[in-house]
Amino acid sequence: MTLADGEVRRVYSKIARWLANTPADRLSSRRAQAELLFRRIGITFAVYGENDSQERLIPFDIIPRVMLRSEWAALEAGLVQRVKALNLFLGDVYSGQEILKTGRVPSDLVLQNPQFRKEMMGRRVPHDIYVHIGGIDVVRTGESDFYVLEDNVRTPSGVSYMLENREVMMRLLPDLFAEHRVAPVENYPDLLLASLRSVAPLSTRGEPTIAVLTPGRFNSAYYEHSFLADKLGVELVEGRDLHVDDDCVYMLTTQGPKRVDVIYRRIDDDFIDPEVFRPDSILGVPGLMRAYLAGNVTLANAVGAGVADDKAIYTYMPEIIDFYLGEKAILNNVPTWRCREADALKYVLEHLSELVVKEVNGSGGYGMLVGPHASKAEIELFAAKIAKDPDNFIAQPTLALSTSPTFFPSGVAPRHVDLRPFILTGKNDIRVVPGGLTRVALKEKSLVVNSSQGGGTKDTWVVDDKIFEDARQTQGSMQDQSAVA
Repeated sequence: MTLADGEVRRVYSKIARWLANTPADRLSSRRAQAELLFRRIGITFAVYGENDSQERLIPFDIIPRVMLRSEWAALEAGLVQRVKALNLFLGDVYSGQEILKTGRVPSDLVLQNPQFRKEMMGRRVPHDIYVHIGGIDVVRTGESDFYVLEDNVRTPSGVSYMLENREVMMRLLPDLFAEHRVAPVENYPDLLLASLRSVAPLSTRGEPTIAVLTPGRFNSAYYEHSFLADKLGVELVEGRDLHVDDDCVYMLTTQGPKRVDVIYRRIDDDFIDPEVFRPDSILGVPGLMRAYLAGNVTLANAVGAGVADDKAIYTYMPEIIDFYLGEKAILNNVPTWRCREADALKYVLEHLSELVVKEVNGSGGYGMLVGPHASKAEIELFAAKIAKDPDNFIAQPTLALSTSPTFFPSGVAPRHVDLRPFILTGKNDIRVVPGGLTRVALKEKSLVVNSSQGGGTKDTWVVDDKIFEDARQTQGSMQDQSAVA
């Protein structure tokens, strides 16, 4: 919210004035109302592996994160570029593998990757799109410096929180919201539906039938699955609701079987078809891969897209963008040491107390060491893990992540944040909803924003630069009139 010299950034001027003029008890009241609304809505999540696995609310902060439209435009261009390159990369590694032949990306990182699906080799996916829905995690380190933390292209989650956060803010703070002319995110379901319809198989007749495939109500993100199906106006189905006949997918309905053309799946590859992947899976649909490879159904995201979700592949994104687009990456990667390389491994082991170390296939804040905040015992344990399996780890410096004002009962305090924008790729275009999900590390000095690790969320406002220009002109005019008087 403030610059290095303590001056309030222009985009936060109205927020700063609102905070200064709003008593703490009123902010507490708004926070309590927000929690009550979320409880009524039922927006919850669960954490796997905990003894107390009951559903819980993600903490919500009522102070929004604000960005200028001009700032967002630069970020959006980088996101579109990145997703475009990821789609081309996936199309290549499952066909000619030209980037592997040139050595720009090491072959073993792809071919030995647990997310590489040999079943997809030589197979074209509908409209050559692998990443229909992408969630790219971004952090800000300076006035105009954005870095990508990771690419989520398997089953990126969190969009329901983005939408519900916005609805709650509009209910609780309508005046502040109206004063900022905030870019809308509530049209995301319409954009997603249009995008999914556009990638229906060429064999589709008439209006495509779309379904959201969920593992079921015991999944930690089940709320989001049901939320999206409701917003899209499509059926929420489990594997048992679908069957394959003559290489086409059908859904059971009260009026008999109905063919399904597009499946927005929230099930990992391993469980999607017991005939091809895990034979013990009761979550998937036997024969689904046959229908998919025959071109009779579109799966969003594509099977095998997880190769691009890997944190080791992430380190090669500048090369991937250059190889396929002939462009320099607009968004920077965080400088990264690949522990698979001898020199990098030596450096990492010698500087563990200064670095953030991640498993290449980790997610949700698990399998991670934040060196500056770790105990000596934790560092020693991680050093042993890395030495035993260096290929499984990368390391990064602890960036000076931007902070955002966050409300606590004791007052307003800065907390580190990141941003997950959502990028939709359809047949003819790539769309980015202005804003996304801001996640906030609620523990003081913590850099871990994941909800499973105690993080919370904020509404993200992208606002028109013009409202601040208008305010400046009005203020200048008043000062001129005062001088004349």
